[in-house]
Amino acid sequence: MIFEKLRRWILAAALIVPAQTYAQDTMIELSLSDQSRWEYFSDQVMGGVSEGRASFEQVEGQPVLRLTGQVSTANRGGFIQARAKLDTVLPPSAQGVILNVRGNGQTYFVHVRTTRTLLPWQFYQASFDASASWTEVRIPFEAFAPYGRFLSKSFDVKSVCSLAIAAFGRDHAADLSVRAVGFY
Repeated sequence: MIFEKLRRWILAAALIVPAQTYAQDTMIELSLSDQSRWEYFSDQVMGGVSEGRASFEQVEGQPVLRLTGQVSTANRGGFIQARAKLDTVLPPSAQGVILNVRGNGQTYFVHVRTTRTLLPWQFYQASFDASASWTEVRIPFEAFAPYGRFLSKSFDVKSVCSLAIAAFGRDHAADLSVRAVGFY
């Protein structure tokens, strides 16, 4: 028991990064430097036809995740996304998701999966707009709505196990850059 608590504390401490100029407090950051932690998915895994990619670039000396592609709702599809699994349990004091983004003026989504979202089409989602200028976006956990059947209206912060950045739900061209993502 003591060793498990120590292991969790060490993992959590490794994720806590002093906020940079775009955030005024400490956040638990999902590293964009470690590209291997991010996976790209599209609706093609279920027969959809959306096409895209998640790439990593250096912008002003910082790693940036760029999600680009064409989202199509044909064949019951409609998404492209980049997802990262969490290495540790979020502290109960976590209040929401923080992003620093720019894009093509479209609406994008953050998808959060928990230990109770067992089916691939179950998650909690919240939207945000991405303008052409870098913008900090804070989304409180209360703003996330369940997507998929049999989910409660809210979730326990400690049950969050992954986070995805998604272009979702309608036919459109996606072009979103993310230079910071984490939890505040």
